[in-house]
Amino acid sequence: MGADQNFDWAAATASALEWWRDAGVDVLVEDAPRDWLSAPVPAIPPAPAAVAPAAMPATLAVFLDWRMGSDMPEASWTGASIAASGPDTAELMILADCPDRDDAGVLLSGGAAGRLFTRMLAAIGVAREDVHMAATCWRRPTAGRMPRDAEARLGEIARHHVALVEPKRLLLLGDGAARAVLGIHLAEARGRLHFVNHDGRRVRAVASHHPRFLIEKPACKAESWSDLRMLVRESETGE
Repeated sequence: MGADQNFDWAAATASALEWWRDAGVDVLVEDAPRDWLSAPVPAIPPAPAAVAPAAMPATLAVFLDWRMGSDMPEASWTGASIAASGPDTAELMILADCPDRDDAGVLLSGGAAGRLFTRMLAAIGVAREDVHMAATCWRRPTAGRMPRDAEARLGEIARHHVALVEPKRLLLLGDGAARAVLGIHLAEARGRLHFVNHDGRRVRAVASHHPRFLIEKPACKAESWSDLRMLVRESETGE
């Protein structure tokens, strides 16, 4: 038997087109070829908008209170925070890396490191009560070293602290403080003068060993003495 010679192809085509139209097919071909067997490309969600960090307080009193708050980088660390101490208008500001285990409410106040620090100040004719002192980390990290993931933010906060105090000289104690404020390791920062800029002003800064390091490495006391002499020399000349 042969094909039905009376089959109406025009009517069948019209019927198929009408069925496709009812099914929502309105384009038979596309300009660009499509691989119908390929896996669908997953949709890429838009990147979240960057959130700028909140502005830091513009006065020292408000800043010191804000610095003890729950949104600080070290707020979740164990232990208590040690706040800054000393006059708000001190000519010398000392910024250490973090508190020591022996510190009881005041930075560098206890143990062998605290006693050595007091002698270091006396050697250059400076009384502790005349110095504005703070740590880059207000709480002691578990490992005793500043975590690298918090370093940039802590450095930003520390530089803002320096700007509010406006000291004439800044002494940075420890590698963590040098990295956070100057952006370089202590080994590179030692032995030369630095400038910390803020609002068009410059604070002369010297980086040196932390007293706890000198307890472990007494041979480095000569280097520390050289750094302290540089600090005093800059104070006398004003250069």
